[in-house]
Order: sequence, then structure tokens, then C-alpha cells
Amino acid sequence: MSIRSRLVDAGDAFRTRLWPVPTLGVFVALVAGVLLPELDAAIDGDLSDTVSAYLFGGGASAARSVLDAIASSLITVTSLTFSLTVVTLQLASGQFSPRLLRTFTRDRFVHVTLAMFLATFVYALTVLRTVRTSAEQQVQFVPQVSVTVAFVLAVASVVTLVLFLAHLAREIRVETMVRSVHRDASASVARLLEKPDDSERASPDEARPAEDTRLIIAPRSGFLTAVDMAGLSRAAAEADAVVSIDQLPGGFVASGTPLGRCWSRPGSGNASVGDELFESIPTFLTIGIERTDTQDFAFGLRQLTDVTAKALSPGINDPTTAIHALGHTSALLCEIAKYDLRSAVHRDDDGQVRVIRRRPAFDALLDEAVTQPRRYGAADPAVLGRLMGLLREVAWSARDHSQRQAVVHQLERLRNTIERSDFDLAERDQLDRAGRKVEAALTGDWPPES
Repeated sequence: MSIRSRLVDAGDAFRTRLWPVPTLGVFVALVAGVLLPELDAAIDGDLSDTVSAYLFGGGASAARSVLDAIASSLITVTSLTFSLTVVTLQLASGQFSPRLLRTFTRDRFVHVTLAMFLATFVYALTVLRTVRTSAEQQVQFVPQVSVTVAFVLAVASVVTLVLFLAHLAREIRVETMVRSVHRDASASVARLLEKPDDSERASPDEARPAEDTRLIIAPRSGFLTAVDMAGLSRAAAEADAVVSIDQLPGGFVASGTPLGRCWSRPGSGNASVGDELFESIPTFLTIGIERTDTQDFAFGLRQLTDVTAKALSPGINDPTTAIHALGHTSALLCEIAKYDLRSAVHRDDDGQVRVIRRRPAFDALLDEAVTQPRRYGAADPAVLGRLMGLLREVAWSARDHSQRQAVVHQLERLRNTIERSDFDLAERDQLDRAGRKVEAALTGDWPPES
């Protein structure tokens, strides 16, 4: 794996796992717990009365009692916080979707809260070891500044606990969850996609594989989460070759199966791709155990669809949540429609195409967003009506003929589902009017509500 790929993995792990930030907090607390008592010893007796009045004024026994109380209470609070976090993760996984766990584990407030509690606990224990009493046949030493800092950290931890409980109560609401998923997905779309006129795409001749093409074999099974386009482009330029990654971002690959192809650039004079490039290609690919939004802008759409499908399951039976999630799905699709979904292309300094990476087509994204909710909500006219509304909004936002054709195709399938469903005349009439509004939006018309 290339250095860039390792950095991508490390950055994603730092953002989405619970342990990095708390571990960093523990390390900082340990260092502070060692250095601050040294500072106390250096300035002992040199502080003014005004400053000393605000510092801890008790003896060694009192200092030990304070530090012991802080350490004991903070480890209990930390255990409570971990328990609440685990319960929240279980709720998100069982009630909404297992794919939402990443949204919770990347929550910076949770990271900082755990870091605050653990850091205060470790700091109090570290400072406690430096407190000495005269009864131990040693010179009495009470690190006033260090104990005062421990007291301030304890008070800050109490405030953080209150804020954490309020934050947790807000985060477990479905409205907050789908909004967070939508926000993260929108950020990924803006980061990974370009506007239609912002970049030049490969011509058919540049993207056409040569006759002597070598297949790129997946080194292991998992989800293709990232491709080091810059590194792969440099390697391809050195070999004067072209590399095409056919597997979609976030797609699952099985070990030993093809995920792309490479060939020598026409006119390079090389009959085939050299072994050095061919063997180095897997080092530029990151294959993980789960989908991430590192280079997969459609992951957020998958999460929203999962929430919708889960809400429509017989065990949950919550069409209101499904309708709410479909609203965010529609907004995300309207955003995606503004961007260029043609294959991503990376060129060398001379303008030659070196790496081509396929992206999901708009019709496939629309199908992913509509098909499962249409099937699982086929008996609920409110859900089907919201799907009609989604198609209307996407039709209005469509910027080319292919996107509008995708809407037409989904509209036809949705009408077939309605035709097979057991609805009364009023429900059918309402859905039929919604279908005509979709057709009007396809022509650029948005008639007023009647």
C-alpha cells in the first residue's frame, strides 16, 4: 500500500473510531501530570499572595483526598459515558441502519467528551503520586497549581457531562440522524465531484482499451474505498500506460477477481504493460472491511435508503420516518444532478490520460434510492406519494436528457406498482395527480397545488 493510501486510511480511522482522540487526551494528561508538579516545585514559595489565594490551600492529606475523589468519580462517569454511547450505537444499528454507526463514531463531541473524562482521571492519578506528607519522613510537598488544575478539570468534566447528555438526547432523534447523514453526503459530493464544465474528460479513443490489455486482480476481498489517483498516475506515466479502475467506489471486490484493466498507451512503442507497473497497482488501492465516504459519494445515499427501508420493515412499521428520510434523499439527488458523473480522469503533466475511474451513473443512483422504498412501501399510498414527490423534484433539477429519462423510467415502474396495489379511488386519484405533476416537471412546468 502506498504512503498516500496509508495516510488516507489513518485519517479515516482518526475521524471514525472512538479511541484515537481519547488516547491522545490520555497522553497529554500524562505529560501534564508529570510536568506541572515539576513546575510547582520550581516556583514553590515564589508566588504572590494574590495568586496563592486562588490556588488550592489545603495540606497534603486534603490534596490526596481531592485527587482521589476526582479520579474515583471520573472513572465512574467515564464508564457511564461509554455505556450510553454503546446503547446509542445499538439503537442506531437496530432501529435505523447498521450503516449509521459511522455517523455516530465520527461524532467529535463524543470523542472530546471521552477524552476529557479519561484525561482528567489520568491527570489526577499522575499528580497524586507526587503528593508527600511529613509523616512519610520526607519533606512535605503539595503541588498547589497541579491540584488546582485537577479541580478545574473536574468542574469542566461535570459541565461536559451535562452537555454530552443533552447532545446524546438530540443525536438519537431520527431527524438529527438523517440530517447528519445528508450533511456528510453533501460534503462528499461537493468534494469528490466536479461541475460539468470544470474538467476535460477522456475522449472515446483515449479511454478505449488496447488489444493487449492486462486485467487488474483484486489482492484481497473487501470494499474498494480509495484509489491513490496521483500516485497511480505517476506510475502509469513512467510506464507510458493507461490504467482503468472499473469497480465503482465503495463496491465489493472478491479476492482474485478483476477490478480494472491496464494497457500501454497507443503510440508508446510498448507491446504490453510491464510487470513492474502491473505488480505495483494494488499498492495504490485501499480495500477495507466497510464502505466509507472517503471517495464514495454515493455512500450517504445508501445510508438514507437503508433508513427508509428499515422504517418500512414489518418489525418497525414507521412510514413517517421513511417519508422524512425520502425528503433528504430527494434533496441529495437534486444536488448530485448538478455535477458531472462521467468517469474521473487523471492526466499527466503532458495532458495524456493515465488513470480512468468509473463513477456510478445517475440512473443507477436514482434506482438505488427509489426501488427498495417502492417495493417495501407498496401498500402505503403516503410513501408512494412521497416517491412521486421525489421524482418531481429530481425531474425539476435534471440538467440533461439522460437524467430526465431516468426519471421517466422510475415513474413508469412506480405507476405499475400503484396499478397492482389495492387502493381506493380517492387514493388512486391522488397518486395519479402526483404522477402528472412529475410529467409537468419534466417539461419545466411546476403547476400550483390544487
